[in-house]
Amino acid sequence: MATSQLAYAAEKAIGHQPEYIKQDVSNYNAEGLGDPNEKMIALTWQGKNSVAVSEVAKPKVIEDGDVILKVTGSTVCGSDLHLLHGTVVQMAKGDILGHEFCGVAVQTGPNVSKVKVGKRYVASFQIACGECFFCKQKLSSQCERTNSNTIAKSMYGSQTAGIFGYSHFTGGFAGGQAEYVRVPIGDVNLLEIPDDVPDEKALYLSDVLCTSYNAVKDTAVYPNDEVAIFGAGPIGQMAGVFALGEGASKVIFVDTEPRLSFVQSRWPAEHREKLVLVDFKKLSFGVTNKETVVSKLKELCGGRGPDVAIECAAGEYAKGWAHWLEMAVGAETDTSEILNEMVEGVRNYGRTGITGVYVGYTNHFNIGSVMQRGIRVIGNGQAPVLKYWEELLQQIRDNKLDPTQMVSHRVRLEDMDKVYYKFDKKEDSMQKVFVETKHSFPRAQGTPELTRY
Repeated sequence: MATSQLAYAAEKAIGHQPEYIKQDVSNYNAEGLGDPNEKMIALTWQGKNSVAVSEVAKPKVIEDGDVILKVTGSTVCGSDLHLLHGTVVQMAKGDILGHEFCGVAVQTGPNVSKVKVGKRYVASFQIACGECFFCKQKLSSQCERTNSNTIAKSMYGSQTAGIFGYSHFTGGFAGGQAEYVRVPIGDVNLLEIPDDVPDEKALYLSDVLCTSYNAVKDTAVYPNDEVAIFGAGPIGQMAGVFALGEGASKVIFVDTEPRLSFVQSRWPAEHREKLVLVDFKKLSFGVTNKETVVSKLKELCGGRGPDVAIECAAGEYAKGWAHWLEMAVGAETDTSEILNEMVEGVRNYGRTGITGVYVGYTNHFNIGSVMQRGIRVIGNGQAPVLKYWEELLQQIRDNKLDPTQMVSHRVRLEDMDKVYYKFDKKEDSMQKVFVETKHSFPRAQGTPELTRY
């Protein structure tokens, strides 16, 4: 099991091994958790920087509220790379990956009443009970009942919801980069897909659309705001689109190629004049008159800086040697470099939202700038999918939202190991993919053709 010095210290501090909830079924080969007589293929974690397409036992109903979904579509998220890199603690060899998926219900437990066999559904990437304090407010990512991991509670001060395919740190649930997946509490965690919405659009309600929407809503973008978005991947791209919807007058993307060019090629034509691209590699290392990201943001926004900055990259990508070394030896889990650029870059009393994944602790954070200049630092949390997905589904049905603008490739589940490595290296201008299985429906018109690897 991969673990960091930080997690080990926390485990020692609480005096016992982590206690996982009874739905801890990340490895379907575990005795009693899958049907040994029926097999499927799935993408599994094999160790740091190693994944494989493996034959594993097909899942079965364990709890009365379970739904078995025949997966017809999944995808790769930038946060999956944190698992690949071993940044997220408590991964085990054989864990099934993937937290974004949709499919057809093929079996239900005796207590399932809303989900019907044969209907299409998209799953929330987090697992909610539907009954606790947070679930009743549709803050499903903070469910109090679906992740009893004691290391997470010790590190964060309170538990958060379980997540599909995202380590035992988040409950140990098997993911959906597979031919079948077990969805606990299916009546709560599945949303029916209408006939007029193809999988290629509905799939992304599982995470990326809700996450980017939450980043904009939770950080608060107001009409005429100038907004800087750090990270031009799918989350950042769609956060920019949603910022336009809130009336932003300027959207500045801070990233590098090929992502900047991809976003530019898909940007709404009617808002072309609001788009600004900043390649940090031409700034951070003194290539262009020794400008920095911070000085460039000030220059672009009247000398004061943008009103809002939203972080959509994550904390594992160190730029300088100091953070690289500290992360390598376990002195910190995340770099504060992007956070400092946001804090220092926005105007006084500006707002900064953190949506990219940060696992634990960071050093050298500019707390003085936060206090002295009145900067708002907002942890957006894992987005509460249940709060937004019905609203966003309606936007899709009304043709007000097109998720396919971020989709660059269609790939096969059988090729997912290769896709992970290409996605990690940003090869083939890969942005967001649609992963088909043997159960998938014919490709929706206007979406990418299948690419074989």
